[in-house]
Amino acid sequence: MRILVVEDDQEAAAYLAKALREAGHVADQAADGESGLAMARDGGYDVLIVDRMLPKRDGLSLIASLRAEGDRTPVLILSALGQVDDRVTGLRAGGDDYLPKPYAFSELLARVEVLARRMTPQEADTVYRVGDLELDRLARTVTRAGKAIVLQPREFRLLEYLMKNAGTVVTRTMLLENVWDYHFDPQTNVIDVHISRLRGKIDKDFGRPLLQTVRGAGYVMRPDG
Repeated sequence: MRILVVEDDQEAAAYLAKALREAGHVADQAADGESGLAMARDGGYDVLIVDRMLPKRDGLSLIASLRAEGDRTPVLILSALGQVDDRVTGLRAGGDDYLPKPYAFSELLARVEVLARRMTPQEADTVYRVGDLELDRLARTVTRAGKAIVLQPREFRLLEYLMKNAGTVVTRTMLLENVWDYHFDPQTNVIDVHISRLRGKIDKDFGRPLLQTVRGAGYVMRPDG
């Protein structure tokens, strides 16, 4: 996705844009409402992430202007103002979702993905495929080249998340947030242990590896190895 982050806190904006890029998206930044509005008009973005309190033009005014022009690009509003009345005001101004600060990146990413799907509705995937590897979420089965692979519940959840994000580099932080729910310290080797076990089951006895390590970044599932 192409995502525009309109946030005047440069440190926060840089962190968010970097995390979005690590998740496989294209992320641009604007530091005030005027430049954000101009970029939103011209950039062809899939989702806008807009801080409510901005210099030159506040976030709600930016959104209202886009809506008045017929621009229906989904908007996620970020704000330190998290009371019910604040959220209602933001949604009535034309925002599609509202996330109070501070927030977990995994929740923000999930909300962004939901907003993007609303614009391009499609049937929810129940089967993931990467090359000759297939995971059936409903039957809870995994096969590769027609051969059944038995996984433990955590291994299944790890593989499901990796296959759901096939072609995208998945960071350790994303795995901790989405597979382990922060139950472990980020410095633990639990991820390395499970990745090693998973490789032993889905790659070891087959011609080409699908699960790749991206040094210094994380892991990625690729059908071409």
